[in-house]
Amino acid sequence: MKRKWWMESFGYQIYIKSFYDTNGDGIGDLEGVYEKLDYLHELGVNLIWLVPFYKSPMDDNGYDVSDFYEVASEYGTLETFKKVLDKANKLNIKVIIDLILNHTSDEHYWFQESRKSLDNPYREYYIWQPPRIIEGKEYEPTNWSSFFGGSCWKKDEITGYYFMKIFSDKMPDLNWESEKVQQEMIKMAKWWLDMGISGFRIDAASHLSRAPFEDSNMTNDRYVPDFSKYSNLPMVHEYLKLLDDQVFSKYDIMTVGEVGGGASVESGLRYASKDYGQLDMVFNFDHNWCTKKVNGEEVTDVVRLKYVFRKWIYGFKGKGWNPLYWLNHDHPRVMSMYGDMDYFEKSAKMLANTLYFIKGTPFIYQGEEIGMTNYPFTKLEEFRDVSTINHIKFSLENNPGLTEEEAVKWHVGNSRDHARIPMQWNSSRNAGFTEGTPWINVHPNYKEINVENQMKDPNSIWNHYKNIINLKLNSKYREVLIYGDFEIVDYNNPHNFSYIRRLKDKAILVVNSFSNQNRRFMQSKIKGYEFDEIIFSNYEDSHISPKSIPLRPYEAVVLSLKLTK
Repeated sequence: MKRKWWMESFGYQIYIKSFYDTNGDGIGDLEGVYEKLDYLHELGVNLIWLVPFYKSPMDDNGYDVSDFYEVASEYGTLETFKKVLDKANKLNIKVIIDLILNHTSDEHYWFQESRKSLDNPYREYYIWQPPRIIEGKEYEPTNWSSFFGGSCWKKDEITGYYFMKIFSDKMPDLNWESEKVQQEMIKMAKWWLDMGISGFRIDAASHLSRAPFEDSNMTNDRYVPDFSKYSNLPMVHEYLKLLDDQVFSKYDIMTVGEVGGGASVESGLRYASKDYGQLDMVFNFDHNWCTKKVNGEEVTDVVRLKYVFRKWIYGFKGKGWNPLYWLNHDHPRVMSMYGDMDYFEKSAKMLANTLYFIKGTPFIYQGEEIGMTNYPFTKLEEFRDVSTINHIKFSLENNPGLTEEEAVKWHVGNSRDHARIPMQWNSSRNAGFTEGTPWINVHPNYKEINVENQMKDPNSIWNHYKNIINLKLNSKYREVLIYGDFEIVDYNNPHNFSYIRRLKDKAILVVNSFSNQNRRFMQSKIKGYEFDEIIFSNYEDSHISPKSIPLRPYEAVVLSLKLTK
């Protein structure tokens, strides 16, 4: 593949609302991003992804856009964003933003016009269907469910029709069959690119098309979670190709699409291959849920984790490029999924080694670099995520006798709010995030886990991340760690995730123990090579035995290899 600047980038996702608040209203803002750019520069990242900051009523924290050309007042102004962009450029940090194509807010001008009458000029901007009448009773147009629970249809009383909304009730889906919608989105994307951003993360990229409006018989549920009715349908690629032809290909930018979980490699290549893909990369969620029950405990399924990475990295070899990330704003914290709080520092560093030396463009999620953990939610009132709240309420409504505490336990594990709690900057009030009342609770462990403490400690998780970034982008191993082939070794080992990166005459072995017991990696597992020297480790005194690497709990070792004679 032709080399591109984004292949040599190390990204960092900023969830603005929870990053840093500068005006004391309890909500992070663009001025906070501006002030913390020096922090990101010191960490070493050269790319940031900003989640939506468009004008929005914030039903889904900004993904419900009411004006694509204005900045939400909570976050600042367009001038503030331009200031962020200018400073980032001076620090050699490129900026990408969310491109939201599937829906708008119901407060957007287009929708407000669309709902006025059946013949309004904006009616075609959205997906409207009449109700079904069966034996004199009214029903939704189909039995399809929403991602957020309940029906994917909502009735609008003005015309008596239903509009489609596969996410929140306040996020009506755009009708991509309309050429007017297509041209509006092309115009908007160009407007932001002409301002100087370096690309887009494309939200819900796989949902721009719809199957015929017929009931699903996948289950007998009242609302059937048959997401194939509006995910990864053929016309999606035509719409994205239109954007690529008229927008993306005209700029030197990066585009990464969200295709969710369960997508096949073949489907991913349809989106992002060098031959016919419309995007540069795709995020999939397959690696986010690799756990299993062992003796009643939820533990990491290491073999499953290796299977997922092998599937995507091998599947894209020579055909495309992969992004790397442990979590984003929609997932639980990686330390709470795959880490071990009894070995907090060592397991956090091991997880970083495991992921970020794989072939691909990395994205750290804010707070990951200090090992932030899931919030201990116990009450419905503590949540802010519309999806989690809807699912808890739906469970309570449809399960008589279920208590709120029990419903919270059902849904807390995969709540998106875990990733959205405030960034833990220091041990002062509210973790240094705000001088006001934070919009969502700060984690009670912030006095122990925070940026200030870890930046002072040369052996901290933060400094380990900094060293990883420097090793991957600036060291003599840069070429092999960015462009080298990727090969998993000792695949069936349930305690170890190890792989080789190889380019020309250079080879690097990355060994990561997911075990809290002492283990050993045998040199016999790597054919044609023998151990050379340790480059990097999460223990200060890692060493190599003649034919093996002794591994203490969660030990992670990066070493050079030499060909056997």
